[in-house]
Amino acid sequence: MLGFLYKHRGAVESPEVDMRRPISTSLALFRSPWYTLGIVVAMGGWGFHVGALALAPISLVQSVIAGGLVLLTVTADRLFAHEVTQREWIGVGLAALGLAFLAATLEGTGDEAHSDYETTRIVVYLIVVSSAAIGVAWLAPGRLREGVMLGASAGLFWAASDTSIKALSGELGDAGASAILLSPLAAVIALGSAAGLVVSARSLQVGKAVPVIAITSVAANALTIAAGPLVFEEPFPDTPLGVALRLAAFVLVIVAAGLTPAPVSAAEHLEEGPARA
Repeated sequence: MLGFLYKHRGAVESPEVDMRRPISTSLALFRSPWYTLGIVVAMGGWGFHVGALALAPISLVQSVIAGGLVLLTVTADRLFAHEVTQREWIGVGLAALGLAFLAATLEGTGDEAHSDYETTRIVVYLIVVSSAAIGVAWLAPGRLREGVMLGASAGLFWAASDTSIKALSGELGDAGASAILLSPLAAVIALGSAAGLVVSARSLQVGKAVPVIAITSVAANALTIAAGPLVFEEPFPDTPLGVALRLAAFVLVIVAAGLTPAPVSAAEHLEEGPARA
């Protein structure tokens, strides 16, 4: 979350990211020391994240990482002087509670890394998630909640990337470095990470910091946690109560994320333009 907030500070002070020129306009962001610091912090965390994905089930790793969401409002309010509304405090808190509740239903997943997968399953998952990411990003420009929509798109791109990292981690002991680098999954990781970075930067420029970061985190973590049972055949509750609790946790996360951004009228959007928290 700290890296996100540093990137937000740098992004709003930088020239706008143009989706028609994503490479050149995104590189311009690195002229900002704040944005660069945010990327450095994020890359440090990403290194530990990759190591964790190689050792533990993806749903367990993402649930632990999602716990950082509880620090978002406090950090934004106390350290970055953002005006955090009561609605944002409640929405982020409920989303964090839902993710924690979800983690509590992961009984039995920590026995092994669970990196095996069926090709058909992961291909379908990646196509669906990537298509959703592209579709949301394409629909976002000009909408009342453009920043939130772009944040969700970035989270979906990163969910596809993280799932591919998990799948590729299972091949580290069997394949050579060249085979791994030439794997189609490596291409998905590179493209998903880069697309997520560009879309996220734009979302931070046009949206309010707390709701945009919260939506990005929820989209990335919820979809990646779902990949556990859907792609890697992690144990799923085998009782009606267990299934109901797992689904209730997902519903709570999604509802809380939807409640976090404050309602915006068309008149307010036209008068104020993009929010710059």
